[in-house]
Amino acid sequence: MSVLKVIRAKLDAMTEAEREIGQFIIDDPERMLTLSSAELAAATGRSQSSVVKFSQKIGYDGYQQLKLAVTRAKAQEWRVPTGMIHGTIDAGDNLVTIQQKLVASKVSAMQQTMQVNSEEVVTAAVNALAAARRIHLAGIGASSLVARDFSYKLLKLGLMVLMDSDTHVQMANAASLTEEDVLFAISQSGGNVETLRLADMARKSGATVITLTGLQENRLSELAHIRLNTVADEERVRSSAITSRDAQLAITDLVFLALVRTLPKANEAIHASEAAVALLKS
Repeated sequence: MSVLKVIRAKLDAMTEAEREIGQFIIDDPERMLTLSSAELAAATGRSQSSVVKFSQKIGYDGYQQLKLAVTRAKAQEWRVPTGMIHGTIDAGDNLVTIQQKLVASKVSAMQQTMQVNSEEVVTAAVNALAAARRIHLAGIGASSLVARDFSYKLLKLGLMVLMDSDTHVQMANAASLTEEDVLFAISQSGGNVETLRLADMARKSGATVITLTGLQENRLSELAHIRLNTVADEERVRSSAITSRDAQLAITDLVFLALVRTLPKANEAIHASEAAVALLKS
């Protein structure tokens, strides 16, 4: 997971001194890499000990380890294709500019989402789903649409999937989960009350809980055994779930494709599904 994304997600929960340091690193990581801890402290108007404490809060032993992480993040950074505009869509933008910004933000969200989810975490999610007796998919609002799409794909693989947009039905289904089952809970904010209750019930029943949330610290991911994350730029100004939905779909599609590769009879199940539907089209 990119350290720059981690810093950005945690900014709101930081102290004023930590936010100053974190914002500096996010705004100008190239310059940060040229500075010693003392120089970064001077550039942000904070003490050297504050820089060290910030590094430790992010999860590193010291400033040098943080610099190495930032170096790796910059080396792995995905860039928006040349000629595309990336930024918040403004009310005064003309249609062409809106098109460019929309496509750029969608591409950026999907690419960054792929970047922050390690191969180990995705593989753990795939293995848990492949071994599950039942898979309960949970999501409210826009996340329920992603959960529904994911459920259709998993059903094609012959997996036992429970998915209902009615929260009462979701709660009833979650009440019957066991240690052989998996709850896959989707929520960009990670703070939806209904989804939190479902995850709590599943966790107490012994089921494996997989969450797909935004990168920011949130209550839902704290209940997870396996945490998948999305990166989207609509937490600041959100008129609807746009880039977050694409990011969620990108991860669920990745998991689906990995399951196709993993399950021995996946292709056979998909072909059987296609043949059944073909009869209705003929």
